[in-house]
Amino acid sequence: MTTATLWRPASVLTTRSAASHGRVLGLRVDGWPGNLAGQHVDVRLTAEDGYQAVRSYSLASSGPGEVLELAVDEVPDGEVSPYLVQDVRPGDELEIRGPIGGYFVWTPDRPEPVQLIAGGSGIVPLMAIARAHEHSGSSAPMRLLYAVRSAQDAFFVDDIDRLARNGLVVDWAYSRVAPPGFARPAGRVDAATLVASTFASSLEPSVYVCGPTGFVEAVADLLVLAGHAPDRIRTERFGGA
Repeated sequence: MTTATLWRPASVLTTRSAASHGRVLGLRVDGWPGNLAGQHVDVRLTAEDGYQAVRSYSLASSGPGEVLELAVDEVPDGEVSPYLVQDVRPGDELEIRGPIGGYFVWTPDRPEPVQLIAGGSGIVPLMAIARAHEHSGSSAPMRLLYAVRSAQDAFFVDDIDRLARNGLVVDWAYSRVAPPGFARPAGRVDAATLVASTFASSLEPSVYVCGPTGFVEAVADLLVLAGHAPDRIRTERFGGA
């Protein structure tokens, strides 16, 4: 049995609200082997009657150490996310399995430009990548396009602002309500948005797209139409089509 398949106890250290319907959790996991930027974990909850529910959540943290950070977007009528968003408190215990995934990861030895495109809570693994980029001192250009319904639906706003001050190029897209005076009208990400807010395909960036299934598929198709090579587009999706 590898370390990634072991269930480990995780103690909740911190909780803070995120967006209008989410939460960021800081967890301590004794014996955690560390993880790459972009990996995820399985979280298992066990009810008093023995019923268990398992869900996968991306990590917003990476590297060595036994403290992890993940963010949860509440799913109405869900089995796990309402508890993690509404009820969990510091000192509570969860179970964690991981790290999981080797495809949707970024490492500092890669010199090409990096384009991050997130929809809603799909920002979580991309936050890990942006943080790892900053921490490593990588000289690879990096850019983030973050699409949310409204400003109130964004995760990690303070972190994104700090990263932007330190060199990350950040573009926002609002699908339902744009802030007053925002240049781009509210609407879904389209071809014009991608042209204005991402690296050109001629620069051959590595592109990471994460978010709801429909968002990811639409963005990936638009990227290919804009000339990006399919094998340079890495996607991670969640939810129904």
